[in-house]
Amino acid sequence: MEETSSLCNHTFWPSDGGFHYNNIAHRSQKLITYLNPTIPTQPMPLTVVLHGPAGVGKTTVAKKLMLDWTQDGLAQAVHSAFYLSCKDLSHRGTCTFAELIAAAQPGAREAVPQLPARAQEILLVVDGFEELRVPSGALVRDLCGDWKQPKPVAVLLGSLLRRKMLPRATLVITTRPGALRELRLLAEQPLFVEIEGFLEPDKKAYFLEHFGEERQALRAFALMKGNAALFRLGSAPAVCRIVCTCLKAQMEGGEDPASTCQTTTSLFLRFLCSQFAPAPGACPHPRLQAALRAACLLAAEGAWTQTSVFDGDDLGRLGLTPSALCPFLDKQILQKNGDCGGCYSFVHLSVQQLLAAMVYVLETEEEEAAAGGEAGGCTWDIGDVQKLLSKEERRKNPDLTRVGSFLFGLLNEERARELETTFGCRVSGAVRRELLKCRSESDGNGPFSSMMDTKEMLHCLHESQEEQLVKDAMAHVPEIAVHLTSAFEMVEASFCLKHCQDLRKISLQVGKRIFLENDADAEVDRSQHDQHSLQVWADLCSVFSSNENLLFLDVRDSVLSRSSVRILCEQVTHATCHLQKVVIKNISPADAYRDFCLAFIGKKTLTHLVLEGNVHSDKMLLLLLCEILKHARCNLQYLRLGSCSDTTQRWADFSSALKINQSLKCLDLTASEFLDEGVKLLCATLRHPKCSLQKLSLEDCQLTEACCKELSSALIVNQRLTHLCLAKNNLGDHGVKLLCEGLSYPECQLQTLVLRHCSINRHGCKYISKLLQGDCSLTSLDVGFNPITTGLYFLCEALKKPNCKLKCLGQGPVPDGGLGDTGEEEQRITLPRIQAESVTLQL
Repeated sequence: MEETSSLCNHTFWPSDGGFHYNNIAHRSQKLITYLNPTIPTQPMPLTVVLHGPAGVGKTTVAKKLMLDWTQDGLAQAVHSAFYLSCKDLSHRGTCTFAELIAAAQPGAREAVPQLPARAQEILLVVDGFEELRVPSGALVRDLCGDWKQPKPVAVLLGSLLRRKMLPRATLVITTRPGALRELRLLAEQPLFVEIEGFLEPDKKAYFLEHFGEERQALRAFALMKGNAALFRLGSAPAVCRIVCTCLKAQMEGGEDPASTCQTTTSLFLRFLCSQFAPAPGACPHPRLQAALRAACLLAAEGAWTQTSVFDGDDLGRLGLTPSALCPFLDKQILQKNGDCGGCYSFVHLSVQQLLAAMVYVLETEEEEAAAGGEAGGCTWDIGDVQKLLSKEERRKNPDLTRVGSFLFGLLNEERARELETTFGCRVSGAVRRELLKCRSESDGNGPFSSMMDTKEMLHCLHESQEEQLVKDAMAHVPEIAVHLTSAFEMVEASFCLKHCQDLRKISLQVGKRIFLENDADAEVDRSQHDQHSLQVWADLCSVFSSNENLLFLDVRDSVLSRSSVRILCEQVTHATCHLQKVVIKNISPADAYRDFCLAFIGKKTLTHLVLEGNVHSDKMLLLLLCEILKHARCNLQYLRLGSCSDTTQRWADFSSALKINQSLKCLDLTASEFLDEGVKLLCATLRHPKCSLQKLSLEDCQLTEACCKELSSALIVNQRLTHLCLAKNNLGDHGVKLLCEGLSYPECQLQTLVLRHCSINRHGCKYISKLLQGDCSLTSLDVGFNPITTGLYFLCEALKKPNCKLKCLGQGPVPDGGLGDTGEEEQRITLPRIQAESVTLQL
């Protein structure tokens, strides 16, 4: 029991508030009820996987479980909890499982022979599964249950995971997320428990305790919270300690710490440099520069081999000794690992990743290391910049993603000077050129598109805080799609888009809970939250008035607020905003569409407007669209209004506005409640001599054959309309007959007619066939999804006539039961003939 207690003492941080670590362990106390060896009815032995990012307390919780297992009466025997470090296991040779257990707890050697008989009382902790280094497939081969038989450690561990060895014992495994997939395949029915580390109240309490002075603590806490990436890392107590140490020193020195929390690179670099700051007027000692090189090499090797715990063999392979790392050991940036004798680990994985990124920016010896290879008989496995940023490498090794992010952060000139001043080294400009070369070699979908998605690209460029780098990287980028899920992502997007002067199109998607103004459940914090979010949003939206090359805005599937919509509309109405095409689709709140319409009244540059989604609930929308169309400066050519519902009088006003407007060429009212009455009003507009419409879609507008006579007469008079879509309306055969009457007149210039899903059968096809054989202007016809059965034969007969002008016939699939055996046979016989006569079929 004393040995178990001693083991746990290595984990807690007495000098830094073990109270907080105990809080983490306490939140996982419910696990104890599942890990009780005294419950005889327990259905099966448990395998529990504790998973979470680096430093959040997985080992702490596991050791707390060991302590409780042995001290709180959960086991009757003293020697019942055993700790196995995966770093240690990786270096062990062939042995028996009994020897493995005895080595894990030397004081238990005498009790080892009795352990199989009381296996249900045994708790085994396998710590740091991600650090295990065994040959591929070794964990699933040659499994055995004999714990006295010598086997390679990989076989013994695999047998334990697969429940061949000590099948009634309880097993607790700790791992970072990267190894979860493998564990799901290996472990026998595991229970996965996420260890979250510090939650927001824990972080706040830590800051208050560390600073002592509440005003300073809350200021520092707000700065960390403002950086979403840094705040997530703060789930690890070590990161909270780093942030507090760094910001407190700045505040006490009279500095404004705001810029330090701007990026994760600036925070961790400031912390690192503050530990080695030379005395005023003094130069850095050469020994410090050599130590930095050694630490960077070790960190980079660890990043590429997915290692965070280093032993003597790791150091020796790189030609390093502990004495070469003394400055970092003295400052506890590199620490001796209490769980693995003779091993070292960095204070937090992020510090290791920052040092790994430095390998690529430091001159001379560091550049050799960045190329990978060997020197002085020592070998290392460190990829170059292109390999670091490749999707394939980062898919295999997710930790490289943050190394890449830090690499961009180190390209900042101010940080480069800070690094040079502190350590006396020189930062190379070669990596910047190499990154821009990677950018230029991307596949054409955007800068670095072959290496990272848009969100990661914006994050990395923001991490640099280098405006010129962003301009160079984003040069000649014509369009970008941005999906925002947090206020900090808005900060990153805003920083980059303001320096993207060749941008022509922006597609925006704004996620939930970025703006809380309309959220009734968040009254307490939403005012302060929204104040910050709206400031950031305003900065982002300023792009629309500052970039005169920006022509296309697409906002869809977004949850906005009244204030955020107002801010966007203010920028759109600005004289320097030259937007030509705007798509607003599926956004909330519903009255946002109204605000956009108000903004577009008199907008001379606007030529294309799409409004879809929640427009059916806004009874003012048609009225405002009328104002847009009637305005003297209106230059709108394309209007799509989806799913609109309004009164007959409003549709009448809308039709009247179309008579006044001289610019609109294409009108799409798909899924609107236009009804037959609305069509009759629109037909009066179509007959007007100044009507400029060329393309009209009334798809799914609840029309019937009752409107077809009006449409038919309008088609005779209107000589500008060339495209008409009436799909998904119940026109029937009689409706088609009425339409064909108008289409048969030589004055009708209609070229494309879409009648998909219009309840047309063979009789309707007969009317269409007769039309096509006459003097008809139609060149494209779509009658798909209609139960035409043998009506296809009539169409094929028309196509064979020399005066038929049809070039494209869309038949498409038919509803169930629409085609009998005869119809199918006709299709097989007739279609090859049609194809032979150069008619394009859309089936």
